[in-house]
Amino acid sequence: MKKTQLYLLALALAAVALAAIVYKWQVLQFPLHADSKVEVWTLQARIGYVPEQGANKVKLLVPGDTPGWSVLDERFVARRHSRLEESGPEGREIEWSTRHASGEQALYYRATVVRATPAADPLLLLPEQPALIPHLEEPYGTAARAILDEVSDETADIETFSRELVRRFHAEQPGEDVRLLSDMYEDEHGKVAFIAGLLAIRNINARPVHGLQLDPEAGAGELRPWLAVQDGANEDGGRWFLIDPRNDAAGWPTNFFLWSVSGKPVSTVEGNDAATREVSGSRNMADAIAIAERRLEVRDANLVRFSLLSLPLQAQQTYAILLMVPVGAFIMLLLRNLVGVKTFGTFMPVLVALAFRDTGLTAGVALFVLVVGAGLLARFYLERLRLLLVPRLTAILILVVLLMAMVSVLSNRMELEVGLSVALFPMVIMAMTIERMSVAWDERGGANAVREGIGTLMVAALAYLVMSWPWLERFVFVFPEFLLLLLAGCLLLGRYSGYRLTELYRFRALARDPDPITPPPAAP
Repeated sequence: MKKTQLYLLALALAAVALAAIVYKWQVLQFPLHADSKVEVWTLQARIGYVPEQGANKVKLLVPGDTPGWSVLDERFVARRHSRLEESGPEGREIEWSTRHASGEQALYYRATVVRATPAADPLLLLPEQPALIPHLEEPYGTAARAILDEVSDETADIETFSRELVRRFHAEQPGEDVRLLSDMYEDEHGKVAFIAGLLAIRNINARPVHGLQLDPEAGAGELRPWLAVQDGANEDGGRWFLIDPRNDAAGWPTNFFLWSVSGKPVSTVEGNDAATREVSGSRNMADAIAIAERRLEVRDANLVRFSLLSLPLQAQQTYAILLMVPVGAFIMLLLRNLVGVKTFGTFMPVLVALAFRDTGLTAGVALFVLVVGAGLLARFYLERLRLLLVPRLTAILILVVLLMAMVSVLSNRMELEVGLSVALFPMVIMAMTIERMSVAWDERGGANAVREGIGTLMVAALAYLVMSWPWLERFVFVFPEFLLLLLAGCLLLGRYSGYRLTELYRFRALARDPDPITPPPAAP
């Protein structure tokens, strides 16, 4: 394979990995830090009423499309009431009904919500349904026309027209016409609906919507109506913007949660004007990864079903460890191919590093040296018996198991719990290490064998430190695409044939000698 093709393959793998990580981080909002916390709000609507004889019906508008927020969970609590739900362009409506009820009744709706996108003002999309033009008898009709004419003369576009009209209705000292029209509505919702009707007279599409502001410091604000107005100047039918009926401020309020876009009241109890409605909210901090997973389930359950997050907890814990093995192997690759550290075996240091996760670094190194040292002495004795390879390896394996059992028993008698972890070391790898170390001792001398043994421990210790990093472990589990970056690095390092750092140190004398080698004089 040509180097160009290799580089293109490595670049493609790295691009795919980075694109997947950025998508999950920015779009799906999986955090980069394992201990990240996010705001989770619990919103509750309570309707209380005293039932009348016969059937009783209660209607409640509940959140549907909530720009900037995601509804993770919903609960409905209503004893001795049946529940029906209707969904449409105007949103969702819950209807509770009962025929036999006595005493004060309390119906609850509870929702758990979390931010869907970071901070930017969401685009408000509402179905087109013009407000009803109010039928105004005299002198109310004349007062309304006078107000609309005055506002029209003082404004330039739909937004300024709407804001000025709202300002006149919330002014501390309203005019005579506004005071006269105030008799046309009873509450704040009626006031906003009436202003929407006045805008409809001038062919401006407007409607009351309901929402509340979720303030981390002050908690959830009051659920109240806002005026949504469509600016028809745009070619796409006009954008919608909100106007606060209390201060005529336009724009999307900070931390605003849109409860309902229907022009109807939030709750109604048929034939019962004494019913009460209370909306409250509480703020909590939750694990960002768990919330991102729950948000993803609401958005597209298939994305979770085909991910590691869908596995049982026991399997997730297993893969959290297995996914760190390639990381340890990549550390070993760097140390061997770039630094030049010599080890026994290719992946044996990584397996020893896995054992260090349970024993700890200091105790793990001590146990490793103890078992390998004792096994090496036994191997030298077996060498005198001149056994064949397979019987010798089997005998070493048996001795390794006996040594591990002996260390565990002695540690238990001495009340040293760390010695009990020696059983976590891979027995076959330990036996092969003893065999290879003894062969290296015989062929290249004891110094070389000890050097390779120390190199094995160095690689295992460094791999353990990296593999036991909690942030990296959680990051690789949430973003397994990171392994594609390691694969791209392996492909690039696979063609490296230059000097290692240890070789540069070994031949440093040649680099310091500026004089070229003088050839011997020619024979006469």
